[in-house]
Amino acid sequence: MTPRLEVVQGDITSLQVDAIINAANETLLGGGGVDGAIHRAAGAELLAFCRALDGCRTGEAKITPGFRLPARHVIHTVGPVWCGGGNGEAEQLASCYRQSFRLAREHDLASLAFPAISCGVFGYPSAAAAKIAVSESRQALSANPGLERVLLVAFDAAMADTFSQALGVSR
Repeated sequence: MTPRLEVVQGDITSLQVDAIINAANETLLGGGGVDGAIHRAAGAELLAFCRALDGCRTGEAKITPGFRLPARHVIHTVGPVWCGGGNGEAEQLASCYRQSFRLAREHDLASLAFPAISCGVFGYPSAAAAKIAVSESRQALSANPGLERVLLVAFDAAMADTFSQALGVSR
């Protein structure tokens, strides 16, 4: 039996799931890292669609079609920029997951793939971010029986190890 919550290492844009989550910036118009990769893989249609969404605030999420991606949808969420931890960053990051799971439930999505939100240029400490990702994912899986599978997707081995440690599994 496949676990409902698992860590995978690889390219999130290549995954065939109901939705991939984009660690976006507030404009939703693409950027670097995961955000840029998703926009490139989805094609110009994603950018055109996002222009009409009027951005997204930190801790919130918006959904779009996946366009040229194998995923049917993209859920864009804006994680917090790490400023030392005393500015509500943990609650904002947890909200990214909660809002993404809310959209998944509203759109009857059964499989999701999350990157390491805020761990790139936004500077969030990866171990702390991974604990939030695992905690929020476990809560969502418990509360939503229609949610069949959540993938925590790491671009590199170091982040895969960090997600695995937070999940309490060995790689």
